[in-house]
Amino acid sequence: MPNNLHPSLRRTGRVLLIYTGGTIGMGRNPRTGALEPLDFNRLLAFLPELGQIQVSITVHQFAQPIDSSDMNCEVWTELVGIISAGYSLYDGFVILHGTDTMAYTASALSFMLQNLTKPVILTGSQLPVGQLRTDGKENLITSIELASLCNERGVTPIPEVCIYFGGHLLRGNRSTKQDAEQFNAFESFNYPHLCEAGIDYTFAYHHILHPDFSRPMIPHAKMNPHILVFSLFPGIQKEVFKHILDNPCLKGIVMRSYGSGNAPQQPWLSDMLRNAVDRGVVIVNISQCMAGRGEMERYGAGLHLTQAGVVSGYDSTIEAATTKLMHLTALHQDPSVVISHMRRSLAGEVTVQVSGR
Repeated sequence: MPNNLHPSLRRTGRVLLIYTGGTIGMGRNPRTGALEPLDFNRLLAFLPELGQIQVSITVHQFAQPIDSSDMNCEVWTELVGIISAGYSLYDGFVILHGTDTMAYTASALSFMLQNLTKPVILTGSQLPVGQLRTDGKENLITSIELASLCNERGVTPIPEVCIYFGGHLLRGNRSTKQDAEQFNAFESFNYPHLCEAGIDYTFAYHHILHPDFSRPMIPHAKMNPHILVFSLFPGIQKEVFKHILDNPCLKGIVMRSYGSGNAPQQPWLSDMLRNAVDRGVVIVNISQCMAGRGEMERYGAGLHLTQAGVVSGYDSTIEAATTKLMHLTALHQDPSVVISHMRRSLAGEVTVQVSGR
């Protein structure tokens, strides 16, 4: 191992497979016909191909499989603990996860695992792994193989949190679930794919993060759930919005505005936003569009938000903006510090001029 690599990067030939739940591990109840979680040992019985992968696989199974609709900050903290405890024991980590909130978990972990130098790959499936046309086998097998790869320096080519699905490796905090029916369930609309898995792996190396391999990974366990996501819509009422902003527990809002960051030019809206900002609530503005970025200075309909103290979320996904705000408000009590970090790229989640922490 080169001398400039942190000792935790010593190759082990092992991958940790973390099973949280999700469609991939479900089976059909013969009595009711409903899909229900399987015991993970039964799941592995459908995957004899895993024996052909030249890596040792250790399985960590949650005692109770979690439907991804029930995902929360406590589970993210548990995942960080599992990865942190095994960081020097494994070359990579694969998390089996339900698709509905997979992009939220991937985004959260990207912030909670600071200076990540090993792959953490989330995957799952649209059909249970025991069904004939399942996409689960390819997703899981490829994810494990990707998590085990290393280059000539002995380090992974993908040292970041990713989602692998349908032949594409995506940056986790740039990903969004785009389709509930098709196998190509995820896309990163504002960022290129990190790798295409065809006959060979085609990596876009210049789009992949480059952490400091000489330094340790720093885990962060806390997330602040007192965040609200709110979408503007035509006809929004002053009384309803005021009720939301006046909540004393509120620490941050991700506001989904129109187009490139526009909102109704109503004085009451600007006044309410300014009052909330003055009270210490951090308000982040992102576009409701799947692609593009927030540029509030482009039109007058957005400029008044900047003047009210609203912060641009640039080209962030809703998942990344929400979990980043959860992460930063848990780390910092001072709203001005949170705002300064929201304006930076911490884990490749937004495109700005200055990056780092």
